[in-house]
Amino acid sequence: MVKSIEVKTHDQTEMVDITGAVATAVRSSAVKEGTAFVFVPHTTAGVTINENADPDVKRDILSEMNKVIPFHDDYMHAEGNSAAHIKSSLFGPGLTVIVSGGKLLLGTWQSIYFCEFDGPRNRRLYVKIQEG
Repeated sequence: MVKSIEVKTHDQTEMVDITGAVATAVRSSAVKEGTAFVFVPHTTAGVTINENADPDVKRDILSEMNKVIPFHDDYMHAEGNSAAHIKSSLFGPGLTVIVSGGKLLLGTWQSIYFCEFDGPRNRRLYVKIQEG
């Protein structure tokens, strides 16, 4: 079963907590033991798992990414969003989370984040829940 999740971003770079939406997809699947595959079909966005307790962690990640990969550099890509493509490649388009007892098996302070690098935009991601 594949679930589609829409994400609306508001900033050029942003980390949106999608844990609740992914957990809802898992619950609606009725899979008790298996995996949830999260996939972002965009070349200027990604997905990651990181701390959810302190919002400064998200700010620090984005701040450092923008320092290491600045928006404006000597990029050749004509659309002007090379930095977003590079950041997307570093974060990656997908991740896998174990499902146990019908719930995502995440650490106490972990959340799943949709990572926007070329916003604001209306985005979509997919979650495939697999039993086993």
